[in-house]
Amino acid sequence: MSYLLFYNPDSANIVVRMALEELGVDYRDELVDRRRTGRSEAFLRLNPRGLLPVLVDEEAGVTASETGAILLYLADTHGALAPKAGADRATFLKWLFYLSNTVHADLRLQFYTARYVGDEAHTDTLRTRMRERFGANMALIEDALGGHDGPWLMAGGLTVADFYLGACVRWAQLYPSAGPVAPWVIDGLPRLKALLGELEQLPSVVRAFEREGIASPLFIEPTEALPPRP
Repeated sequence: MSYLLFYNPDSANIVVRMALEELGVDYRDELVDRRRTGRSEAFLRLNPRGLLPVLVDEEAGVTASETGAILLYLADTHGALAPKAGADRATFLKWLFYLSNTVHADLRLQFYTARYVGDEAHTDTLRTRMRERFGANMALIEDALGGHDGPWLMAGGLTVADFYLGACVRWAQLYPSAGPVAPWVIDGLPRLKALLGELEQLPSVVRAFEREGIASPLFIEPTEALPPRP
């Protein structure tokens, strides 16, 4: 199989890239302008919302967008990185959609607050609240990790949800990189730290970040923040 991944460094495409690298499939990538207004008509035809990531399965003629949907498509297409049925499948889907619909959505409110509030006076209040919510989300995951052996979200091993979790924790510690509201700090979550430590040692993860020009540390106290996104 051959894929085309549209990307911009350290955007949600990094989650998909980690999965592609772990699956060991052939893919190429195409850089997309950081400015939404600078994105080409060809790209907008693939995803009219103009958002990343977008993945094209060139052999199947399938174009997929939305991070969680792409991850699920890859896992199901290749029969890997996700349970296939039963209770484990239900638990996996719970975490994947929790990360997509709650954790990542909250982060977008924190990072792009001005897009969601009409009065700039409320920006810092919303960012602070979203940072608190992120901490509560991570505490819930910390408790869940104590319910089974092994470092990953699922007792059965590594899944695409672990890649998604790692990226979200990375971004929460880096962004927004300027302003009176400080980014979130990981503290008092030993199981989550253990997961992140295992994740950033995977050769597939190292390759994924290298291809986007991002250096370690990746998930635990990362330091390489990119310029603020418009």
